[in-house]
Amino acid sequence: MEKYKEIERSIIKKFRKEIWANFISAIQEYELIKENDKIMVCISGGKDSFLLAKCIQELQRHGKFPFEAHFVCMDPGYNKENRKLIEDNAKLLNIPIEIFESDIFDIVVKQDKSPCYLCARMRRGCLYNHAKELGCNKIALGHHLDDVIETTLLSMFYGAEIKTMMPKLHSENFEGLELIRPLYKIREKDIISWKKYNDLTFLNCACKFTDEAHNKDEDKSKRLKVKKLVEELKKDNDRIDYNIFKSIDNVNLDCVLGTKENGVYKSFLDKYDK
Repeated sequence: MEKYKEIERSIIKKFRKEIWANFISAIQEYELIKENDKIMVCISGGKDSFLLAKCIQELQRHGKFPFEAHFVCMDPGYNKENRKLIEDNAKLLNIPIEIFESDIFDIVVKQDKSPCYLCARMRRGCLYNHAKELGCNKIALGHHLDDVIETTLLSMFYGAEIKTMMPKLHSENFEGLELIRPLYKIREKDIISWKKYNDLTFLNCACKFTDEAHNKDEDKSKRLKVKKLVEELKKDNDRIDYNIFKSIDNVNLDCVLGTKENGVYKSFLDKYDK
């Protein structure tokens, strides 16, 4: 059996509960993919985006309705080794990727403050533009359950508000485009297990100045601290991560001081005596 077929089989069989079932659950519960959608699947070169691509391929083959998928990788200035690793993995996994180039890394490397934030923002803009050129109505990204949990805690600890990374959202600047996160319910540890089981090697970070001082970005440092905190708390309660995730789907509005919708704040006092 060819390697890519073994990898596909592992998603459906070996990791059916951890990966495939949670992928399908997110698709159905949050209505992420619908009939005749035209989706641009974004591949960064890491484990998450490549797993996303394989899950999307499997859904195309075994799903109940047709939809289009374009597997796209933006090269923001990868070095030759990273570029080759992405191309080799795409070939190994039988993913027909389209690579288009930009000069984002050359721009970002000159920045002293929050280069990772700026890079992510610029990459997102380039991807949205390319999706429009392809005629796509959705962009799929590889964020997973741990990303959701960490984003929620980062908002509380450093932003003084409760908000999370949504499973889907409409683009504010590109009309008719929607961002979706099909790996929303999949834990990172299960993605790592899938990678190791299939003896795969992916990019940890495709940034060409990963080891330089520029990459000591404050936002990344905060996220790492939150990740370590969750890992420490799980030693006493192995459901901590799930409970954090579930809490953002179970907000008791009777027991919060205030809420904000469309930028408008409402205090609990507004209805207290009514």
